[in-house]
Amino acid sequence: MKLATLYSHGVAAGFPSPADDHKEKSLSLDQHLITHPAATFMARANGDSMQGLGIFDRDLLVVDRSLTPVHGDVVVVALDGQLTCKVLDRHHGRLLSANDRYPPIPVWEGQELIVEGVVKASIRYHRPL
Repeated sequence: MKLATLYSHGVAAGFPSPADDHKEKSLSLDQHLITHPAATFMARANGDSMQGLGIFDRDLLVVDRSLTPVHGDVVVVALDGQLTCKVLDRHHGRLLSANDRYPPIPVWEGQELIVEGVVKASIRYHRPL
């Protein structure tokens, strides 16, 4: 991935400072977002069920297969062959949305549930694709 510019002091939402021209260094998004390259994939979010956690339709998800999913993680799972992104509720054996319009999805004994990976980050596009 090409190098981008990182402003180590943050980016002001007001007026830019002339000193900003002298405070930059390179940043690789691969190095910043991907800890385990061989175990990481990206997927596009589809729908509004995770918007309460800041994951919106068409966001790009950075998913790490090498992480052991724990209660409360945002995960990509295959439930009976259907891929979905949800919050893992290990205490109650279910998958949770982050939108009150969608009820919890119980995982019943005998259902096929494969955790494809843990969502480490999401990237939002602010300009239409």
